[in-house]
Amino acid sequence: MRDVEENTSTGRGGRLRIPRSRGALGGLAVLLLGIWGALIPFIGPYFDFTYTPDEPWVWSAARGWLQVLPGVAAAIGGLLMLSSGNRVVALAGAWLAAAAGAWFVIGPVLAGPFGLDIGTPVAGSDWKQSLIQLALFYGLGAVILFFAASSLGRLSVHSVRDLAFGRREVDNAATRPANVAPGLAEGATAPRDNPRTSGTGMHRGPRLHGGPA
Repeated sequence: MRDVEENTSTGRGGRLRIPRSRGALGGLAVLLLGIWGALIPFIGPYFDFTYTPDEPWVWSAARGWLQVLPGVAAAIGGLLMLSSGNRVVALAGAWLAAAAGAWFVIGPVLAGPFGLDIGTPVAGSDWKQSLIQLALFYGLGAVILFFAASSLGRLSVHSVRDLAFGRREVDNAATRPANVAPGLAEGATAPRDNPRTSGTGMHRGPRLHGGPA
C-alpha cells in the first residue's frame, strides 16, 4: 500500500512540477515583446515610429484594443511561463501569449469591422512604412506566436527529467520536517537538571537533633 501511494504521489509530482528553466527562454522573450507592444504606441512618436496620431502618450480606442490589450496579455503570459514551476500554470501562460500574438496579427485586419481607426504609419518611405507595420503588428505577433508555440511544445512533453524533478520535490517535502524535534532547534541539547531541584541532588536543610530533657 505504501509503494502504491509513493508511486501515485511521484507520478503526480512528475506531471505537474517542472523546472522553471523549462519555459524561461520563451517566457522572457514573450515578456519583453509584450512590453514593447504595449508601450511603443505611446513612446514611438518621440522618434517617428508609430501610427497616427503622431503624439506621445495619447490614448485611443484603437491603441487600447489593438496594442495595449494584446501587449499586456503577452507580458502576463510570458511572466507565467518564466516564473511558474507548475506545468498547468506555465501552459496557461503560453496559451495566453499565443492568443495575444494572434491578435497582433489579425487585429489590424478587423479594425474596420469593429469601428476602430487604426491610423496610418508615420513614414517617409515605403520601406519604413513596412518596417513600422511589422514591428508594431504583424511581425511582432508572428514572433510572439513562435515563442509561445515553442514553449507549448516543450511544456507539453513529460520527460524523464520532469519525473525525476517531481520525485525529488515530493521526497524533499516528505523528509524536511522529520529530522527536527518539536520545540528544539537542530543540534540543540536538552537543558541539564538543576542539582538544587533534582531528586538526587536536592539540597537538604540542617537536621535538628533533639537533646536529652
